[in-house]
Amino acid sequence: MNPTPIISDKRRQLEICAVVSTGIGKFVFMDWLGWKLPFISVAIIAWVAYVIIRQRQEPGILSYWGFRTDNFKEVLRIVLPFGIVAVVLFFIVGCSLNTINLSWHILPILILYPIWGTIQQFLVIGLVAGNSKDLERNKFSNALIIFLTALLFGLLHYPFYWLVAGTFVLALFYGYVYLKARNVYVMGIFHGWLGGLFFYTVVGRDPLQEVFGKFLH
Repeated sequence: MNPTPIISDKRRQLEICAVVSTGIGKFVFMDWLGWKLPFISVAIIAWVAYVIIRQRQEPGILSYWGFRTDNFKEVLRIVLPFGIVAVVLFFIVGCSLNTINLSWHILPILILYPIWGTIQQFLVIGLVAGNSKDLERNKFSNALIIFLTALLFGLLHYPFYWLVAGTFVLALFYGYVYLKARNVYVMGIFHGWLGGLFFYTVVGRDPLQEVFGKFLH
Protein backbone atom coordinates (compact mmCIF):
# COMPACT_ATOMS: atom_id res chain seq x y z
CA MET A 1 0.00 0.00 0.00
CA ASN A 2 1.13 3.53 -0.67
CA PRO A 3 2.32 5.64 2.28
CA THR A 4 -0.44 7.19 4.36
CA PRO A 5 -1.54 10.43 2.64
CA ILE A 6 -1.10 13.64 4.56
CA ILE A 7 -4.65 14.44 5.66
CA SER A 8 -5.44 17.12 8.22
CA ASP A 9 -7.43 16.28 11.32
CA LYS A 10 -9.95 18.90 10.22
CA ARG A 11 -10.65 17.07 6.95
CA ARG A 12 -10.88 13.75 8.78
CA GLN A 13 -13.38 15.23 11.24
CA LEU A 14 -15.40 16.81 8.41
CA GLU A 15 -15.54 13.46 6.61
CA ILE A 16 -16.82 11.77 9.77
CA CYS A 17 -19.45 14.51 10.15
CA ALA A 18 -20.45 14.05 6.49
CA VAL A 19 -20.95 10.33 7.08
CA VAL A 20 -23.09 11.03 10.15
CA SER A 21 -25.10 13.58 8.11
CA THR A 22 -25.66 10.94 5.43
CA GLY A 23 -26.94 8.64 8.18
CA ILE A 24 -29.34 11.32 9.41
CA GLY A 25 -30.48 11.78 5.81
CA LYS A 26 -31.30 8.07 5.72
CA PHE A 27 -33.76 8.50 8.60
CA VAL A 28 -35.33 11.59 7.04
CA PHE A 29 -35.54 10.61 3.38
CA MET A 30 -35.75 6.81 3.51
CA ASP A 31 -37.58 6.10 6.76
CA TRP A 32 -39.75 9.18 7.19
CA LEU A 33 -40.45 10.35 3.63
CA GLY A 34 -40.09 6.93 1.98
CA TRP A 35 -37.74 8.20 -0.75
CA LYS A 36 -35.55 5.10 -0.71
CA LEU A 37 -34.42 4.91 -4.32
CA PRO A 38 -33.85 8.70 -4.73
CA PHE A 39 -31.86 8.89 -1.49
CA ILE A 40 -29.69 5.87 -2.30
CA SER A 41 -29.08 7.19 -5.82
CA VAL A 42 -28.12 10.68 -4.65
CA ALA A 43 -25.93 9.32 -1.84
CA ILE A 44 -24.04 7.06 -4.24
CA ILE A 45 -23.55 9.80 -6.84
CA ALA A 46 -22.42 12.36 -4.23
CA TRP A 47 -19.93 10.07 -2.53
CA VAL A 48 -18.57 8.65 -5.78
CA ALA A 49 -18.02 12.23 -6.94
CA TYR A 50 -16.16 12.97 -3.69
CA VAL A 51 -13.97 9.90 -4.14
CA ILE A 52 -13.09 10.97 -7.70
CA ILE A 53 -12.27 14.52 -6.61
CA ARG A 54 -10.08 13.33 -3.73
CA GLN A 55 -8.24 10.87 -5.97
CA ARG A 56 -7.37 13.74 -8.32
CA GLN A 57 -6.24 15.89 -5.41
CA GLU A 58 -4.37 13.13 -3.57
CA PRO A 59 -3.17 10.30 -5.85
CA GLY A 60 -2.97 7.07 -3.88
CA ILE A 61 -5.81 7.87 -1.50
CA LEU A 62 -7.97 5.13 -3.01
CA SER A 63 -5.47 2.51 -1.89
CA TYR A 64 -5.28 4.14 1.54
CA TRP A 65 -9.07 3.99 1.87
CA GLY A 66 -9.09 0.31 0.92
CA PHE A 67 -10.00 0.42 -2.78
CA ARG A 68 -7.22 -2.03 -3.60
CA THR A 69 -6.70 -5.55 -4.87
CA ASP A 70 -3.18 -6.40 -3.71
CA ASN A 71 -4.45 -7.77 -0.36
CA PHE A 72 -7.79 -9.11 -1.67
CA LYS A 73 -6.91 -12.78 -1.06
CA GLU A 74 -5.48 -12.01 2.37
CA VAL A 75 -8.67 -10.29 3.51
CA LEU A 76 -10.87 -12.88 1.79
CA ARG A 77 -9.22 -15.66 3.82
CA ILE A 78 -10.17 -13.78 6.99
CA VAL A 79 -13.72 -12.90 6.00
CA LEU A 80 -14.81 -16.10 4.20
CA PRO A 81 -15.10 -18.34 7.31
CA PHE A 82 -17.12 -15.63 9.06
CA GLY A 83 -19.41 -15.40 6.03
CA ILE A 84 -19.99 -19.15 5.87
CA VAL A 85 -20.86 -19.34 9.57
CA ALA A 86 -23.15 -16.31 9.21
CA VAL A 87 -25.10 -17.87 6.32
CA VAL A 88 -25.63 -21.10 8.26
CA LEU A 89 -26.88 -19.11 11.27
CA PHE A 90 -29.22 -17.07 9.05
CA PHE A 91 -30.99 -20.21 7.86
CA ILE A 92 -31.12 -21.71 11.35
CA VAL A 93 -32.67 -18.54 12.79
CA GLY A 94 -34.94 -18.12 9.76
CA CYS A 95 -36.26 -21.66 10.11
CA SER A 96 -36.88 -21.21 13.83
CA LEU A 97 -38.69 -17.90 13.26
CA ASN A 98 -40.43 -19.05 10.08
CA THR A 99 -39.20 -15.91 8.31
CA ILE A 100 -37.48 -17.43 5.28
CA ASN A 101 -38.86 -15.61 2.25
CA LEU A 102 -36.71 -16.70 -0.70
CA SER A 103 -37.77 -15.76 -4.23
CA TRP A 104 -36.16 -14.78 -7.53
CA HIS A 105 -35.97 -11.23 -6.13
CA ILE A 106 -32.87 -12.23 -4.20
CA LEU A 107 -30.85 -12.65 -7.42
CA PRO A 108 -30.75 -8.96 -8.48
CA ILE A 109 -30.24 -8.02 -4.82
CA LEU A 110 -27.14 -10.23 -4.64
CA ILE A 111 -25.85 -8.45 -7.75
CA LEU A 112 -26.79 -4.86 -6.87
CA TYR A 113 -26.47 -4.80 -3.10
CA PRO A 114 -22.67 -5.32 -3.03
CA ILE A 115 -22.35 -1.94 -4.80
CA TRP A 116 -24.35 -0.21 -2.05
CA GLY A 117 -22.56 -2.40 0.50
CA THR A 118 -19.16 -1.18 -0.71
CA ILE A 119 -20.33 2.42 -0.40
CA GLN A 120 -21.55 1.74 3.14
CA GLN A 121 -18.31 0.05 4.15
CA PHE A 122 -16.28 2.90 2.71
CA LEU A 123 -18.35 5.47 4.60
CA VAL A 124 -18.80 3.84 7.98
CA ILE A 125 -15.76 1.59 8.29
CA GLY A 126 -13.36 3.43 5.98
CA LEU A 127 -14.03 7.06 6.80
CA VAL A 128 -15.27 6.75 10.39
CA ALA A 129 -13.03 3.96 11.72
CA GLY A 130 -10.09 4.75 9.43
CA ASN A 131 -10.10 8.48 10.13
CA SER A 132 -10.57 7.93 13.85
CA LYS A 133 -7.58 5.60 13.83
CA ASP A 134 -5.32 8.05 11.97
CA LEU A 135 -6.18 11.27 13.78
CA GLU A 136 -3.02 13.09 14.86
CA ARG A 137 -4.72 14.33 18.00
CA ASN A 138 -7.33 12.73 20.25
CA LYS A 139 -5.97 9.21 19.75
CA PHE A 140 -8.40 6.40 20.52
CA SER A 141 -7.77 2.71 21.12
CA ASN A 142 -8.66 0.30 18.34
CA ALA A 143 -11.19 -1.40 20.61
CA LEU A 144 -13.04 1.87 21.24
CA ILE A 145 -12.95 2.82 17.56
CA ILE A 146 -14.34 -0.56 16.53
CA PHE A 147 -17.08 -0.48 19.18
CA LEU A 148 -18.23 3.07 18.41
CA THR A 149 -18.16 2.45 14.67
CA ALA A 150 -20.19 -0.74 15.10
CA LEU A 151 -22.64 1.10 17.35
CA LEU A 152 -23.09 3.81 14.71
CA PHE A 153 -23.58 1.23 11.97
CA GLY A 154 -26.12 -0.66 14.03
CA LEU A 155 -28.09 2.46 14.98
CA LEU A 156 -28.31 3.47 11.32
CA HIS A 157 -30.57 0.42 10.81
CA TYR A 158 -33.03 1.40 13.57
CA PRO A 159 -35.95 0.61 14.09
CA PHE A 160 -35.45 -2.90 12.66
CA TYR A 161 -33.98 -4.64 15.69
CA TRP A 162 -32.74 -7.74 13.89
CA LEU A 163 -30.88 -5.47 11.46
CA VAL A 164 -29.50 -3.37 14.31
CA ALA A 165 -28.15 -6.48 16.02
CA GLY A 166 -26.87 -8.09 12.82
CA THR A 167 -25.11 -5.01 11.47
CA PHE A 168 -23.60 -4.24 14.88
CA VAL A 169 -21.97 -7.69 15.01
CA LEU A 170 -20.94 -7.43 11.36
CA ALA A 171 -19.34 -4.03 11.93
CA LEU A 172 -17.45 -5.28 14.99
CA PHE A 173 -15.82 -7.92 12.80
CA TYR A 174 -15.35 -5.63 9.81
CA GLY A 175 -13.85 -2.88 11.96
CA TYR A 176 -11.26 -5.32 13.27
CA VAL A 177 -10.46 -6.59 9.77
CA TYR A 178 -10.26 -3.08 8.28
CA LEU A 179 -7.83 -1.77 10.86
CA LYS A 180 -5.74 -4.89 10.27
CA ALA A 181 -5.78 -4.91 6.45
CA ARG A 182 -7.79 -2.27 4.60
CA ASN A 183 -9.88 -3.60 1.73
CA VAL A 184 -13.41 -2.30 1.17
CA TYR A 185 -13.99 -4.51 -1.88
CA VAL A 186 -14.06 -7.75 0.12
CA MET A 187 -16.15 -6.21 2.88
CA GLY A 188 -18.52 -4.57 0.40
CA ILE A 189 -19.14 -7.81 -1.49
CA PHE A 190 -19.76 -9.78 1.69
CA HIS A 191 -21.87 -6.95 3.12
CA GLY A 192 -24.08 -7.14 0.05
CA TRP A 193 -24.38 -10.91 -0.03
CA LEU A 194 -24.83 -11.37 3.72
CA GLY A 195 -27.18 -8.40 3.91
CA GLY A 196 -29.32 -9.72 1.07
CA LEU A 197 -29.55 -13.19 2.61
CA PHE A 198 -30.26 -11.69 6.02
CA PHE A 199 -33.29 -9.83 4.62
CA TYR A 200 -34.74 -12.92 2.94
CA THR A 201 -34.05 -15.37 5.77
CA VAL A 202 -34.00 -13.72 9.21
CA VAL A 203 -35.91 -10.49 8.61
CA GLY A 204 -38.42 -11.89 6.13
CA ARG A 205 -38.45 -8.71 4.05
CA ASP A 206 -38.05 -8.14 0.30
CA PRO A 207 -35.73 -5.14 -0.29
CA LEU A 208 -36.14 -5.38 -4.08
CA GLN A 209 -39.88 -4.91 -3.69
CA GLU A 210 -39.38 -2.11 -1.15
CA VAL A 211 -37.01 -0.10 -3.35
CA PHE A 212 -38.10 -0.99 -6.89
CA GLY A 213 -41.68 -2.09 -6.18
CA LYS A 214 -43.37 0.33 -8.54
CA PHE A 215 -41.19 -0.86 -11.40
CA LEU A 216 -41.96 -4.55 -10.83
CA HIS A 217 -45.64 -4.36 -11.73
